[in-house]
Amino acid sequence: MRNTAERSTGTAPARRFALFATAIGDCGVAWQGDELTNVLLPAADGAAPRSLLRHLSGGEDATDAPWPPFVRRAVDGMQALLRGEAAALAGVPLAWTRVSGFERRVYEATQRIGPGATRTYGELARELGGGASDARAVGTALGRNPWPLVVPCHRVLAAGGKLGGFSAPGGVAVKERLLAIEAPLARRDGELF
Repeated sequence: MRNTAERSTGTAPARRFALFATAIGDCGVAWQGDELTNVLLPAADGAAPRSLLRHLSGGEDATDAPWPPFVRRAVDGMQALLRGEAAALAGVPLAWTRVSGFERRVYEATQRIGPGATRTYGELARELGGGASDARAVGTALGRNPWPLVVPCHRVLAAGGKLGGFSAPGGVAVKERLLAIEAPLARRDGELF
């Protein structure tokens, strides 16, 4: 929600971004107002997240400034997840107006896949009311996911359990690493907790 000054002047909320350390390297987050606009996973050269975040967000670096509480909770959750701890990220406010209606449906379905669990592109397509032939559209939407980890696209595999693609920096190797980190969190048949 925009603050009073922004509503009275009609100005858009400021755009900000920040880098944060994780168990797999520096990640980035960008936000505007009270919504996340982007999440970036580590790049091989280390400098890319800052410059890419600046480009994507069009905002200012707030790495060393106090973060809004929702950003702090999102970052804490992503850091926990990358340490191999269960973390709920589905409640993080996202800038849904930046994606299509179909992409939003795909991303919301993807958020329901728990840590350590996986689905295939075809399974997601069927869950959304389509057929296996719609798997490519699901894959395309996930390839444009602006919020990896919060929308855990790494949990979606190709047919037959193959890794498929991964558009984040590091590609399929990062997807494989994320799945390995989460593997101990998978709920086993018959387990209650």
